[in-house]
Amino acid sequence: MTFEKINFLTSAANLDQCPDDLGSEIAFVGKSNAGKSTAINVITNRKNIAKTSKTPGRTQLINFFNLQDNRRLVDLPGYGFAKASKAKQKLWGRLVSDYLESRDSLNGVVLIIDIRRGVGEMDRMFLDFFLPLNKMLHILLTKADKLNKHQQLDQLRQVEAAYGSIATVQVFSGLKKTGDDIAREVITKMLNNPN
Repeated sequence: MTFEKINFLTSAANLDQCPDDLGSEIAFVGKSNAGKSTAINVITNRKNIAKTSKTPGRTQLINFFNLQDNRRLVDLPGYGFAKASKAKQKLWGRLVSDYLESRDSLNGVVLIIDIRRGVGEMDRMFLDFFLPLNKMLHILLTKADKLNKHQQLDQLRQVEAAYGSIATVQVFSGLKKTGDDIAREVITKMLNNPN
């Protein structure tokens, strides 16, 4: 699959604004500022296809990106952004949960976790919600360049021990472009293998 041919398709503030529920989608989800948009940019080799920000909570809509042959990557709003109002957090949570539960074209999710933080409470809450949906799951441990190789391996082993039976797990760095080939390979398989 040629990820470089990706283009922005649309943003959705509610499910009615989502593209037709045909083909296959892989959604990127995770805590605010964990590196979802950066991961999309690096994996697709397109510097600014997904908007990045140092400010948590920048992505507030569901953003759809078209690859080819009715295959899409989806950038979901991050969870756990403390500065957002409770009402806005609830609205984002409902939007994301409704999307995950209702999209027939959703083949799986790439869960973005900052490797320095590990799997946190919000990530576990997401997994408790997501796993019963029986969709494919790939865990991307981002910002690996912030740790040395030994620390990266320790974190990878911990996450694999906890979730390796239900997900594929890898180390990833947007800055160093570590793991981008593996991520592309896994995402291609996920897009080509509907549940």
